Amino acid sequence: MKLLDALSSFTEWTDHLLTRSTARAGLLRPLQLDAYRSYGTATRFYIKGRLLADRGLTAQTAADSRWRNFRSMVRRFNSREVAGADLVAELPDGTQHLVTTDDEGYFTLIIEPQALPEPVAYLWYPVPVKVSRLPRHFRSPAQVVEASALVMVPPPTAEFGIISDLDDTVFETSATNVLKMLARTLFSNAHSRLPYVGVADFYRRLQRGRTKQPDNPFFYVSSSPWNLYDMLDEFMGIHEMPPGPLLLRDLGIARPKSTPPPGVVGSAAVHFAHKLHEINDLLNTYPNLPFVLLGDSGQEDARIYREVVRQHPGRILAIYIRDVQVPARALLVGPITQELHTEGVPMLLVPDYATAAAHAASIGLIVNEPIPDKPAETIIIEKASE
Repeated sequence: MKLLDALSSFTEWTDHLLTRSTARAGLLRPLQLDAYRSYGTATRFYIKGRLLADRGLTAQTAADSRWRNFRSMVRRFNSREVAGADLVAELPDGTQHLVTTDDEGYFTLIIEPQALPEPVAYLWYPVPVKVSRLPRHFRSPAQVVEASALVMVPPPTAEFGIISDLDDTVFETSATNVLKMLARTLFSNAHSRLPYVGVADFYRRLQRGRTKQPDNPFFYVSSSPWNLYDMLDEFMGIHEMPPGPLLLRDLGIARPKSTPPPGVVGSAAVHFAHKLHEINDLLNTYPNLPFVLLGDSGQEDARIYREVVRQHPGRILAIYIRDVQVPARALLVGPITQELHTEGVPMLLVPDYATAAAHAASIGLIVNEPIPDKPAETIIIEKASE
């Protein structure tokens, strides 16, 4: 593990050296500030983003060739991050909150607003963030580098929250087959990837619950790297998935910061530690909100969710695990299902989302009515203007 840590530190050092040299020579692309969709409460906002050079990405289309998709993917991962830059976020109450980007250009802010901004799209509260100072190797930009961070605050009328995986849960990634997974990641885009049949409809029904209002907050927790954020966010919009924070991970090679359970090693350990950490943060942020969990049998979701139930008894209403049709993986889910059944938490290994929706309706999570044929974002905006 010490070797991995040393290798990670070396690659970060060489990356920073190249970025500084490019900036000093005046060859660095214009800077862009990415502010990711995030979450919070009326008294506490969690904001995350990244400062980096423009990667030269162009709009994606369904007609893009595999070669064009590959070039775009290379640009996403060959990013030039800006470390040590000072940023400022300003709230409507006039308070300013400072933060400095870390070694990989990321910034994280946890702030306590005295007054909420005006919401947009019903559940979302914008917080402007801008660059206030760049490191000495960087030239001052011709215009202000800024972005608007959108923070989702669930309303008091929310019945429950929903936490969903992405890979092999919402769309096919083939995470159990490394070569297929790489091919799907490198040669596709937000338009060419397709969601599983029925997933968008089921998710919108969960968002509306029994009240038929889009009050139930969605959170997407994935081990996909932040480099893919723009593509995943666009995918969610194209396919009318309920909008929600995308909680991804840093693409590093150092060991995970928390200890995974025995027998979970390598990339599975990173996946386990990241997802459990993010889910624990969500349940701790909303202590009075129960949750529904969705994942797949391809990786560690069943074991992660079992640990969530152990650490947060009485908080999980139901768990749905999509069957990836790998018998060895399905066999691992069975004992966990039986264990959770004794604790009063239903966990189903489902072949499709129609099966999941039927069960959710049977236990009163959703109603057996069709969802209006409109994008989820449109429905939310309409409610905001009522």
